[in-house]
Amino acid sequence: MDNIKNMNTINLNDTVVKLEDVTRTYKIGENEVHALRGVSFEIKQGEFLAIMGPSGSGKSTCMNMIGCLDRPTSGKIQINGKFTSQMTEKELAILRNKTIGFVFQQYHLIPGMSVLENVMLPLKYQKVEKSERKKRAERALESVGLEQRMNHKPHELSGGQKQRVAIARAMVTSPKILLADEPTGALDSTTGKQVMELFRKINQENGTTIIIVTHDSGIGASMNRCINIFDGLIKADNSL
Repeated sequence: MDNIKNMNTINLNDTVVKLEDVTRTYKIGENEVHALRGVSFEIKQGEFLAIMGPSGSGKSTCMNMIGCLDRPTSGKIQINGKFTSQMTEKELAILRNKTIGFVFQQYHLIPGMSVLENVMLPLKYQKVEKSERKKRAERALESVGLEQRMNHKPHELSGGQKQRVAIARAMVTSPKILLADEPTGALDSTTGKQVMELFRKINQENGTTIIIVTHDSGIGASMNRCINIFDGLIKADNSL
């Protein structure tokens, strides 16, 4: 993992995520759905935590807020020291690209691209030179044990390998925050455990803040901290 260490200075006292009395209300026809009802918490640099709750609890909405994929109805959100409420869509896209890495349950790899090309893609959006993109992507794939699969296409990989590619792609930009949405949901238990071990290794070696959004209580119990959300409210915030 040394090859993809975050190039930013790591200060474990820094607050990288802060939500203050955040609400999110959606209108569905004539009805209002209160996905978040006043959520407040802080996450420090280098934390390894889960946001856990059943379907419909508000955890995915919370993830969208942290990932700058949605805006709150009310309240304040601060990501890496920047308040997001008044930022333009372009500014939010830049913040996401430079600060946050995303890992999804269904991988979201591009079928027509090789593994290496998939991992290089975020660096293209950062306008990194092609030769440098290739070097960084190769190092990221080596760090997740896929140096022998760089020229394969996604359909030639197992589920666990696809998720490792997705993790390499998320880490290639050296994000401060890695946000993973049900990252083991499509995997068998053994492969899921291996993926979680990889997340922990990244956290320990790079100091990357890792936030796992999950409904799985087993994953929640394995994290250093677990924020439990139910009906749009925080029901518990437990640290080991």
